Amino acid sequence: MPALPDHFLTPEELATLLRLPSVETLYAWRKKRTGPPGFRVGKHLRYDPDAVRAWIIEQTIQAA
Repeated sequence: MPALPDHFLTPEELATLLRLPSVETLYAWRKKRTGPPGFRVGKHLRYDPDAVRAWIIEQTIQAA
């Protein structure tokens, strides 16, 4: 996975970084509360790269 940028990520950026089939996967994860935590800026969904990194580490530990 490429390094995470130092700005809040859009769902499209995060889907690309995680190499997901579509951004809809992120929305499904959000609905199930299983994906990386996101937050709203007005009507826009954003992801903090530090929270995404922590989520990835958590997933790696659970998979081990």
